[in-house]
Amino acid sequence: MQISFHKQQQYSVTSGVLMMCAGIALLTTNDAIAKALTDRYSPLQIIFLRNIIALPVALAITLKMGGRSALRSYRPSAHLFRGMLWIGAALLFITSMKYLGLAEATTLVFAAPLIITAISAIFLGEYVGWRRWSAVIAGFIGVVVVVRPGSATFQLVSLLPIATAFVYAMLMVGARWVDPRDSVWTLMLYLTGIGALLSGLTMPFAWTAVQVDDLWLFIGIAVVGTAGVTMVTQAFRLAPAVVIAPLEYTALLWAVALGWLIWSDVPDFVTFLGAAIIISSGVFIVFREQKTKA
Repeated sequence: MQISFHKQQQYSVTSGVLMMCAGIALLTTNDAIAKALTDRYSPLQIIFLRNIIALPVALAITLKMGGRSALRSYRPSAHLFRGMLWIGAALLFITSMKYLGLAEATTLVFAAPLIITAISAIFLGEYVGWRRWSAVIAGFIGVVVVVRPGSATFQLVSLLPIATAFVYAMLMVGARWVDPRDSVWTLMLYLTGIGALLSGLTMPFAWTAVQVDDLWLFIGIAVVGTAGVTMVTQAFRLAPAVVIAPLEYTALLWAVALGWLIWSDVPDFVTFLGAAIIISSGVFIVFREQKTKA
């Protein structure tokens, strides 16, 4: 019986790892499609169409996984606030991808776990030891390495993914304001629905007629993005966060590959160096947090 349980647990962790890797690959593909669409459509229209197409899929997943009870929220105001943050983060990131390479934008967004740690310590009063603070500082040094302020290669738009990371960090921290009785499927549904609603309000001012050839790209971004979020969510349910969370950084591998295949864009050595510093800091913070909770 003990051996059987161990095998089942090992299978669960393996499934979680595979699902996380697949989910991150899909989400990075989602970003690549969004980047390709920025030449013809505003970021707000991309966000709106992605959410309005994904909403029926998110509703079906919520009913399948959580049942009718998952349609109800015990604190809708928290979802509204998080929806506003999500729109802000998506708007900043998609705008940044119009001007930056996919890999560079992805690398700078990796600062989000560092910002989450800092926000938790400064504003939420959580204890963060000197080791994690050192990792946060090192991570921000990595950000500076990538951005290279003051150099000839510095671009002001490089600040947009950093702003994205900050807003995304607020979104993640904001999950703590959601009522504990709301399931993860409720969070996904409301985020998609509110995202569609809020971005839809801007469509009279930001709408551009959709070309027939691009319709498949919008359907693709909705399906791929929703599938990616669902798989990442399930991965955290199957395996420990200390195993799953660091796999988020595999997004850089996909971003580099897609950037090269689609736009012939290859990051330089300095960008890879900064990415290595940021990723190392983020992984260290994940392990330290898990050790502190143990």
